[in-house]
Amino acid sequence: MSLEDKAKNAKDKVGGKAKEVEGKATGDKTREAQGKAEGLVGKAKDKLADAKDTVKDTVDDLKDKFDK
Repeated sequence: MSLEDKAKNAKDKVGGKAKEVEGKATGDKTREAQGKAEGLVGKAKDKLADAKDTVKDTVDDLKDKFDK
């Protein structure tokens, strides 16, 4: 995962947490739910990027084995 991707995902998670806390503090359930959803999107992006990297590494390993 690139540094840029990590930064974007961290922004989603931190921003989501801030909205969630704001929603809890003000009693705004909609804002709280938006924050939770945004945080989950950031976590999902991290997992997807990790899976993508794993697949790429596996494909590269297989290519190396067939090239030999």
